[in-house]
Amino acid sequence: MKIEKSKMGNFTFYPLSQLKEMGFNIDKYPYSIKILIENVLRNMDGEKITEDDLESIASWKVGKDFAFMPTRVIMQDYTGVPLLVDLAAMRSELERRGKDPSRINPKIPSDLVIDHSIQVDYFGTEYSLLLNMKKEFERNLERYKFLKWAQGAFTNLRVVPPGHGIIHQVNLEFLSKVVDVREHNGVLTAFPEVVIGTDSHTTMADGVGILAWGVGGLEAEAVMLGEPYFMTVPEVVGVKLTGEIREGVTPTDVVLYITETLRRKGVVGKFVEFFGPSLSYLSVPDRATIGNMAPEYGATVGYFPIDEKTLYYLKATARDQDIVGEYAKAQGIYYSSEPNYTEVVNVDLGDVEPALAGPMNPDERVPLRKMWEVKVGNKKGKRVSDGSVVLASITSCTNTSNPTVMLGAGVLARKAVAYGLRSKDYVKTSMAPGSPIVFKYLEEAQLLPYLEALGFHVVGFGCTTCIGNAGPLPREIEEDLKNGIEGYAVISGNRNFEGRINPLLKGTYLASPLLVVAYALAGRININFETDPLGLDPNGKPVFLKDIWPSMKEISRYMDLALNPKFYEENKSTIFQGDENWRSLEVAEGVTYAWDANSTYIIEPPWFKEDFEFKEIKDARILLILGDKVTTDHISPAGPIARDSEAGTYLLQKGVADLNTYGARRGNHEVMLRGGFANSKLRNKMVNRSGGFTKHYPDGEEGTVFSVAMKYRKEGVPLVIFAGKQYGTGSSRDWAAKVTALLGVRAVIAESFERIHRSNLVAMGVIPVEANWSSLQLRGDEMVSLKLQELKPRTEVEIIIKGDSQQKLHGVARIDTKAELEYIKNGNILNYVFKRV
Repeated sequence: MKIEKSKMGNFTFYPLSQLKEMGFNIDKYPYSIKILIENVLRNMDGEKITEDDLESIASWKVGKDFAFMPTRVIMQDYTGVPLLVDLAAMRSELERRGKDPSRINPKIPSDLVIDHSIQVDYFGTEYSLLLNMKKEFERNLERYKFLKWAQGAFTNLRVVPPGHGIIHQVNLEFLSKVVDVREHNGVLTAFPEVVIGTDSHTTMADGVGILAWGVGGLEAEAVMLGEPYFMTVPEVVGVKLTGEIREGVTPTDVVLYITETLRRKGVVGKFVEFFGPSLSYLSVPDRATIGNMAPEYGATVGYFPIDEKTLYYLKATARDQDIVGEYAKAQGIYYSSEPNYTEVVNVDLGDVEPALAGPMNPDERVPLRKMWEVKVGNKKGKRVSDGSVVLASITSCTNTSNPTVMLGAGVLARKAVAYGLRSKDYVKTSMAPGSPIVFKYLEEAQLLPYLEALGFHVVGFGCTTCIGNAGPLPREIEEDLKNGIEGYAVISGNRNFEGRINPLLKGTYLASPLLVVAYALAGRININFETDPLGLDPNGKPVFLKDIWPSMKEISRYMDLALNPKFYEENKSTIFQGDENWRSLEVAEGVTYAWDANSTYIIEPPWFKEDFEFKEIKDARILLILGDKVTTDHISPAGPIARDSEAGTYLLQKGVADLNTYGARRGNHEVMLRGGFANSKLRNKMVNRSGGFTKHYPDGEEGTVFSVAMKYRKEGVPLVIFAGKQYGTGSSRDWAAKVTALLGVRAVIAESFERIHRSNLVAMGVIPVEANWSSLQLRGDEMVSLKLQELKPRTEVEIIIKGDSQQKLHGVARIDTKAELEYIKNGNILNYVFKRV
């Protein structure tokens, strides 16, 4: 098959028009599928990318396997550290085998943004930012030294030091090109970016016309080392946008409405692409807000095609929009007509109303007018009562990237201060903008002092409360919550899974930054904003939410400040430079990393030292029996390490004073192993208490998941887990799969799997089996054997369960592609890739 190239200015490109001559009529395909077709066409070499791959995607054969080459990988430090630790371990293993360790290097441009390690220890003061960053470096010194070593040791790797913002906003504002121009096969070539990231909210870049999504760190690792990305050709659900957003409705309200709609529809594993007459009403920041939440509605991507709004945003953020526009129009990926989709979902923006989502899942939308119906108790503590809002945080990439809601929060704060209102003194307030540019435009708009007057001082530029780094609550508040008072959080985040934000909270609601401020003023979750005042002014007059709610006209007057090319140009020049804390870090140079036997943060993992080869699963014991919507937070917690936990005990025995968080210690497999299924909110049906506990059989002795699994390991007994629907909902957390494998689990039998966790399990050699087992009434003392019909993708599995009697069940092994089959055969993806270096 002969592939043609064309000239455009001083570079070449691979015209999609030649597909017609090959017999493929792609004119009415979704824009996202066209981008994948271009990638396969350009990278087809007959070995890694073949004609079969092109035929699968160019024919849009849903369910067929194909391979392509992502153009860039992006990581944050929580997920990026373990990935780079794996690469460092590969180098060390090569050196031990007498081979050149420098062969291990990223083959494609890879960026790591350090943004997940800042914690809100200090709040409510002008020095909060300075002290939080100081504490961040003290806590994470070993990790940051490792990352600085990696920055110098690996080629094709860029590291954005702490303090520059949240990964997705940094990606949106500075790192993204939309159409890249670089050397390909020795020729300067233009092509659309296809970005994969180790954070599930990589989909935020879909809002600027980049096809981007989150993958497991394991998959990203393979791509960085030159392997293709394998997937099945997706269905594409078109979301047709009609109508106009009503006055008083924010972009956050729109995304919560879409999240609920699409989660109900069922789009897990599918592409979602937005189109329709109202597409032009949404700015790129609005689109990015919607794209960011794709993991919450279950889609692989939430893609917005390139159009005039894309070009305007690129210009406003000091980037070249001419090449993007010219290329997109030449290739037919510039939005001009409505494509054909697998199916279409209609969304009338006029139906959207102000809302929150919670208390435990981001798709549990509650209209604001019904929040007063939230059932709360009548207990009173020393400081707070049932239903009190004790945490109000403007946080998370979803909303802090959007000038409309950030400026709106500032205007609302100004009006509240003018009425003499203040946040309740028991509410922990914080603001962590996604970028220093947000601070800049709020300052230029003279709105920052009003947010600060209500306690919303900047506490950091990174992912704080939404990842579980809200920091401790005031001691008296914590005592009340420990004594049974039901406290709540309201945050402008994208994740509110049980126990994630703070394990002492009854629940957390997601809301726009404007409503975060409003609830800080009200101080209780069940307020009726239509009839109940936020408070009284100094003269005793009641002040209602409607009195301080900003109009779009009031917000729009500041919008030019938020999209000032000068601000972006200035920031771009320093994005890879760190502050004095970063610059003063002294690290040893070298091709291989100098592992420190005394480190409690970075230790060499066991992937190339232990036997992970595929074996028959026979007479396995059940480690856990779980219900629906078990998240990766339940499987591998990200928040603080409790002193009385297995991980806490391990660290205390090592003489560690500051235990820090599980997220910060992802470079230490011993900590993560002990943290497996240790979330205090986990409910294992084998025991009568919450938390990371289970039973060992045949003796029936109860213990922690870690201690029981290690006992089974000594006995040489394989393990399985049973779970309900949507198993693995949550962040693209490779440790949720790694810890499952390290605990000795060979298979997870669930009614359904969330996309990324399923692929991560396979990548670690754990077989995900989809089966409806809920009618079996398992106790946990049974023995389980799995018989695969044959080792091939999506093969049938016979599950034999021996208890008082023998039961048989049939399921499907969710090993979806031939490449995944190779990962299973080799024990895991790490060994598969290592053998090919």
